[in-house]
Amino acid sequence: MPLLQINAGTDGALSRDPRHPVCAARIAQGTGPIIVMVHGFKFAPSQGDDCPHRHILSLSPQVRHRKALSWPRALGLQPDDPLRAIAFGWQGLGNVRQAWDNADRAGHALAALTCMLRQIAPHRPVHALAHSMGARVVMSALAHMPATAQRNTPALSRAVLLNPATYQSHARQALSHPAATLTEVINITTRENDLFDLLLECAIRPPCRSDHSLGAGLPGQRNLITLQLDDPRCLQALAGLGYRIAPAQTRICHWSTYLRPGVFDLYRALLLTPDALPFTRLRHAVPPDQQPRWSRLAPPAAVARLWPRRKTATPLRGTPA
Repeated sequence: MPLLQINAGTDGALSRDPRHPVCAARIAQGTGPIIVMVHGFKFAPSQGDDCPHRHILSLSPQVRHRKALSWPRALGLQPDDPLRAIAFGWQGLGNVRQAWDNADRAGHALAALTCMLRQIAPHRPVHALAHSMGARVVMSALAHMPATAQRNTPALSRAVLLNPATYQSHARQALSHPAATLTEVINITTRENDLFDLLLECAIRPPCRSDHSLGAGLPGQRNLITLQLDDPRCLQALAGLGYRIAPAQTRICHWSTYLRPGVFDLYRALLLTPDALPFTRLRHAVPPDQQPRWSRLAPPAAVARLWPRRKTATPLRGTPA
């Protein structure tokens, strides 16, 4: 069985200890990266059709819905494979504020889990695939990993974030942590998600002036690359690397970063065979900038007038950056 289910409670505790002899043996005997898959808002373990283990994190989703695409299957996992992935569940139900706070607590649990995996199988790098508020879980985990985890291989080697629902300042702070300076982050965005980025910024007060959702990118961050999947320049660059992704078909969509035809060909390479697509090669191939917010809904000139770009994020007085 290629998949192990581990959940985080609202207290940050793990539902299963990977150091248990049976789990540890499965983890240690495998080869290649371990992929930790993290769902986003409106999912929670053991909550009927809202359970991620019946939905996107399942090899055989039991929920009949167009968004119930099996991530493990899309990554190429088969039922008779050795352990290659962990479906990480957390309490993402409730209102946005409740899920936001739970995501931070789940980050503590994910940090502990990641360090355990590295201790059990130091020969296997740990990677993450996260959607929406699951990206906040991953960033919070990076901020809470012990600095001793950074040696030749960081506790979390690579993270692919799909339409991340967290703030630029949160990501920058997490990536400056000593344990995260070697972590490679690929930030997958699309202007189809602009409405959802705005809703997050309205529901959760930005911690800094001029702060935005990570969907706006993170200029100047050495270990983060942003790929805007509705930018023709980006799609052309990825096609040149051998990854053909269908162009965007909608103006507004929060799920296209995992439903779009061709995207999992890219994610498989990034997560399962990272040497085939090195971080520096990807950075040099794709555009260094993103198209402005609302550019799928309005002409660029109108966007520039209504939403001028802001260069830096200045901390609010009394608020941590």
